Amino acid sequence: RASWVSVMNTPIYATMFFAVAFLCLASVNGKACVGENLAKDAPLRIGSKFKPESCEKKSKPGDKLSMHYTGKLYSDCTEFDSSVGRNEPFEFTLGKGEVIKGWDEGLRGMCIGEKRKLTIPSDLGYGDSGSAPKIPGGATLQFDVELLDIKAASPKKKGKKSKKKKKKVAKDEV
Repeated sequence: RASWVSVMNTPIYATMFFAVAFLCLASVNGKACVGENLAKDAPLRIGSKFKPESCEKKSKPGDKLSMHYTGKLYSDCTEFDSSVGRNEPFEFTLGKGEVIKGWDEGLRGMCIGEKRKLTIPSDLGYGDSGSAPKIPGGATLQFDVELLDIKAASPKKKGKKSKKKKKKVAKDEV
């Protein structure tokens, strides 16, 4: 009969032991769905899930974007909102503060058809106050997003200069 020590000294068991130990340690460092959030001032994480082979136009501030998204709490993966289930794309103008900062920053440079995963710390999301009832204060958010369409920023209108003529005042009227 082999002793525990001699079994653990075999390469396969040693590899399995270290793999299990690594997984246990990895889950302590702010892993998704295990009850933790990222630090509120952590950087925005942008993951690429799909990128089309050709990209004729990339999103930029001022563009009106049409998106599908699914939002989940990073801490426990609870879904709090999704345009996909409603089959109703969400439209907004990028870079105008119409959405949370994590979206304004994380959706720049996207191509139509591209899919990303955004992991947004609370400072770039809803902050310490959250968004009741589904998003608690300090929550890290995860969004799976897909860019459906880009409507280019409308050209800035040149302001019309006033053509009112200044009335000359005669010296004797002063």
